[in-house]
Amino acid sequence: MNQVKTLVLLTVLTLLFVWFGRLVGGQTGMIFALVLAGLMNFLAYFYSDKIVLAMYRAREVSKFEAPELHEIVERLAARAGIPKPRVYIIPTQTPNAFATGRNPNHAAVAVTEGILQILNREELEGVLAHEIAHVKHRDTLIMTVAATIAGAIAVLADFARWFLWFGAFSSDDREGNANPLALVGLIVMIIVLPIAAVLIQLAISRAREFLADEGGAYISGKPLALASALAKLEKAVAYVPMEQANPATAHLFIVNPFGSGGRIGSWFVSLFRTHPLTEERIARLQALAFRVH
Repeated sequence: MNQVKTLVLLTVLTLLFVWFGRLVGGQTGMIFALVLAGLMNFLAYFYSDKIVLAMYRAREVSKFEAPELHEIVERLAARAGIPKPRVYIIPTQTPNAFATGRNPNHAAVAVTEGILQILNREELEGVLAHEIAHVKHRDTLIMTVAATIAGAIAVLADFARWFLWFGAFSSDDREGNANPLALVGLIVMIIVLPIAAVLIQLAISRAREFLADEGGAYISGKPLALASALAKLEKAVAYVPMEQANPATAHLFIVNPFGSGGRIGSWFVSLFRTHPLTEERIARLQALAFRVH
């Protein structure tokens, strides 16, 4: 179901971009915005692992330094049918983890020092299986595509703002030839459509988290261990949020590094979440336990 949801949301995001692009800049403006956003995200896609790992001062560890961690990652990767990702440790007491890399052949999993202290072995397996599911599902590629299109819509909105600034009050407009309704409509779309694109991008992120939970449950065979880990992480991050975290990378982590994964706020607030509600993720994993052996 979440695979279908991702496909539908990507399709809607693409159609939104095509329609808005033709409206604002015609075919030329649309292509320009897509190429510009594509170049930015192309660089992010190929260098995202190096960038994010450096951002969090993650250090690659050897089998000698972290034998248990390597053993778990190697076994889970084999069960998932992908090459073993590189293994990193992040020097922070905030318990969390993420996976990065443009494809299964260039992947890495990173865990914080804090997560190694509060989770037992089975819970750690559940978390690492979740991250390996992200790698197997090529979620970095999917989120890069979503970010490219959302970024292109933002570029078009900027283009339209410049157009209004320099063109809306031309001599023809002052003479009363401009259509005020069309002008108001364009202004509304300039404001609303980039927000709508971000909301769709966040919805895709939440759908991929559900899929990684499910995939991780099947890879590890321990959905209840992952559910237990999520409950611990949610509580711990609320007490020790990752203050040095970058909001742009929050979606990478298994739980939001700033906390607030519980039932806080209204349905409107939930639209702006990078992750689904933790209690909903736990409920799904508990239901999944009857099907996973």
